[in-house]
Amino acid sequence: MNRIDEPPAPWPRRQPPRRIGAPPVPRSTGHARLRRIGSIVTRMFVAAVALAVLAGTGLAWSAKNGFDAGFLHSDALGDDAPRSLDGAVNILLIGLDTRKDLDGKDLPKAILDQLHAGDGSEGGYNANSLILLHIPADMSKIVAFSIPRDNYVAVTGIPGYSRIKIKEAYGLKKAVVQAKLMEQGVDDPVELERRSREAGRESIVTTVRNLVGVPIDRFAEISLAGFYDLADAVGGVDVCLTNAVDDSEFSGAVFPAGRQHLDAAQALAFVRQRHGLPNGDLDRTHRQQAFLTSVAKSLKDSGTLTDLSKLSALMDAAHRDIVLSQGWDLFEFVRDLGAAGSIPVEFRTLPVLRYDVIDGQDVNIVDPAAIKREVRAAFGQQAPTTTVTAANPDAVVDVHNVGSTTGQAALVSKMLTARGYGEGEVGGGDGNDEPYSAVTYGPGAIHDARAVAEILGGLPVSASPWVEDGHVRVILGADFTPPAELSPTTTTRPVTTTTSVAGQPLPDAGKPLTTNIGDTIPCVN
Repeated sequence: MNRIDEPPAPWPRRQPPRRIGAPPVPRSTGHARLRRIGSIVTRMFVAAVALAVLAGTGLAWSAKNGFDAGFLHSDALGDDAPRSLDGAVNILLIGLDTRKDLDGKDLPKAILDQLHAGDGSEGGYNANSLILLHIPADMSKIVAFSIPRDNYVAVTGIPGYSRIKIKEAYGLKKAVVQAKLMEQGVDDPVELERRSREAGRESIVTTVRNLVGVPIDRFAEISLAGFYDLADAVGGVDVCLTNAVDDSEFSGAVFPAGRQHLDAAQALAFVRQRHGLPNGDLDRTHRQQAFLTSVAKSLKDSGTLTDLSKLSALMDAAHRDIVLSQGWDLFEFVRDLGAAGSIPVEFRTLPVLRYDVIDGQDVNIVDPAAIKREVRAAFGQQAPTTTVTAANPDAVVDVHNVGSTTGQAALVSKMLTARGYGEGEVGGGDGNDEPYSAVTYGPGAIHDARAVAEILGGLPVSASPWVEDGHVRVILGADFTPPAELSPTTTTRPVTTTTSVAGQPLPDAGKPLTTNIGDTIPCVN
């Protein structure tokens, strides 16, 4: 990671609209900057879902002082990660529930008191807010998928864990890497924090990507304090509750039913509440969506984006609380979206099959294959079929069965060799295999590994130092079920059910909500 400290970019002359992902338009120095602020600010609100979480923006301020200067940037996406095609952009927004700043120092007590979030020792590094935005090349509609934090998913690269709540992928990986760094003699607390958090970012990005089955092109991470600072900078937010709530014991959310204005501390309690809600984790995702919508409306109604003093406070908070993926030029991003006119935004929540309790924890049981189908359909992307492999498959595929189903490795190996892959080792696992289903690969085999993972129903994929050059290793755990179209006719897949357990209500993700950001405030539980 590094900070980008460059001189302010000159204000761009007016240019024809261009598609996101197109080559940048040359910029030149202009002299009528302030006259253009109002029109550009008005148009930029079509991007408010993403920009709200990024602490607004403020083109006047960014033009004056350098829009990207001061942000911490991260390389967590990786150079070899898949990218969207044809100018579309997928953005992962990560809300991190930590009581620490970017250097690992406890937030001041005065701030913790406002956050109603304990003394700084609580919360860990859970990614409690995860929202995946899709902006198509034609910018016809933005789709925003909320990812419930308690979704129980497969994970790779975290010793001792095969499945976790998705929110834990950040903190668990951070802890592992921090311990290793300390063993290596790294004792500077700031270096430990930054390097271990970078590993946490890589882990949460990879875990989300494996779950949803689409590329992630950019990401932004905002801390717990960042939500507070954002709401404070815009003078609070308006919300609408369908029922009165009293969560004074936990989040501090105590509100009547109906429309009301919340200050920054109340707004944070509003998005953090999870106890006493009819749909628990799913209702929490709806509140996050409502928060983003309300922040966008507050930015629009308050005139923050045309007031340099207000913009100063907004950008100071953003620089303290936000980390951006490397190479994301927000100035150009906002210009592209702003030139597109009014874009509708559709809020959705990933489907949950049922609630369950595993190892004493409440979890959401999900169907990864169904999630991939829904996300790809909503994003207008054609789902890969099981007859599609890499363009010219040349990897040798080793298949290790660490589960209890006899003959599974031979069956899968036969499936893959029929599709052009080389036949490798077939049999039981060894000491380098984790006890869960996954695909790992050696140098030169990344594209074949991804294709194999898709063929087998969207298994998680990662590089491994234990796999030979040009080889892909498929590990089949007890959790593996072959896709129906690849199974013998005598084998059927288990029927997926939405039946709940222990008298718990069935999950209700709600219907998709389409709105023009900045216009209406949705009512939520």
